[in-house]
Amino acid sequence: MKVDVLLGLQWGDEGKGKIVDYLAPGYDVVARFQGGPNAGHTLEFDGIKHVLHQIPSGIFRKDIKNLIGNGVVLDVVVFKKEIADLAKYNLQPRDNLYISKRTQLILPTHRLLDAAYEHSKGDKKIGSTLRGIGPTYQDKIARLGLRVGDITDPLFAKKYKKLTSKHEEILKSLDFEYNLEELNEEYFDAINFISDFNLVNGEYFISNELKKGKSVIAEGAQGSLLDIDFGSYPFVTSSNTTAAGAATGLGIAPSMIGDVFGIFKAYCTRVGSGPFPTELQGDTGEKLRQEGREFGATTGRPRRCGWLDLPALKYAIMINGVTKLFMMKADVLSSMEKINVCTKYKMPDGSITEEIPFEINDIELVPELKEFDSWTDIRSGISDYTSLPESLKHYVAYLEKELNVPIEIISTGPDRSETIIRSKELVK
Repeated sequence: MKVDVLLGLQWGDEGKGKIVDYLAPGYDVVARFQGGPNAGHTLEFDGIKHVLHQIPSGIFRKDIKNLIGNGVVLDVVVFKKEIADLAKYNLQPRDNLYISKRTQLILPTHRLLDAAYEHSKGDKKIGSTLRGIGPTYQDKIARLGLRVGDITDPLFAKKYKKLTSKHEEILKSLDFEYNLEELNEEYFDAINFISDFNLVNGEYFISNELKKGKSVIAEGAQGSLLDIDFGSYPFVTSSNTTAAGAATGLGIAPSMIGDVFGIFKAYCTRVGSGPFPTELQGDTGEKLRQEGREFGATTGRPRRCGWLDLPALKYAIMINGVTKLFMMKADVLSSMEKINVCTKYKMPDGSITEEIPFEINDIELVPELKEFDSWTDIRSGISDYTSLPESLKHYVAYLEKELNVPIEIISTGPDRSETIIRSKELVK
């Protein structure tokens, strides 16, 4: 057996949670491989909206094992609140949720540092979610961080104090005010809470499941264009959001990766600062935002909206080795009179390119657009591809030709049931 990987191909918020939840019955294990509480994976079913931040999206399926992998950074306070939210649905997460001992811990001082660093940048802010993600990954790379496995060490409190003292020195230099005592009480209460869960050697856990013939899907967070190496640096997240990150974030060999499922919206959105060549200003962008309910599931911030960007999408498909595409929010575009797609960029010197230039943060790219007819509302009980409006099928056919990858799922609404499957092999 191999591990299938599901990830976003844009700047996050593509709809990964819904699709993992939908596909989960075909898998024995769902594993998160990077990111942290900056993620907001939204699932809707039975008329209820659920938002998960750190817990894998297979948690609502009681017969599926869920793993928080070593590539994740974990805030135990947020984790405790997420578990409490799940309790009302009669779920027993301790039975099917596992946490890698190598997972890095977000400390309260990491969140304070995140806010202090962002504040110090003034108008050069990168748009951090202020969840402590960046500072935690910094400590990981600097070999200073604490991991989930450390909480069973009798010296954990001493290690915690040593690291937070370093953080406080930095906070003092940044002249940042805070009250750590209150945060510490809440934090250690959550540490005691999480110690009762299944803490495992994640790499052995995955390996043993595969040896037993179990199927695994790796769930990514954020999006490929936010990757620390291949995104629009420095306006990126702090982890590897691409398929390669699944290998290091779970402890699996690259040769063990099977299908790579790439999720994209039928248009584009972005939260925070950074380049966005197809961004729409004014009434059109606002209409997309309102129709698509484009507000951050984690932060509530309004998302920037724009037309689909083919050069960026082709780039993400290339670096991930995507084998199947899933298109989300096709229903939102039914509200538009006309639809545009960016096919190329015009550079400042007048030249045309289909590649994302290294200098994307410093130059203005002018998108070359191709216009399409919109389609009628598709949320009224359409359950198969043949029943979709011809203009939507034309849009899909054009994208498949340009991207050279089949679009196997089309989402026609936020609910689990509003999903059109074109490939029966996806429903295992």
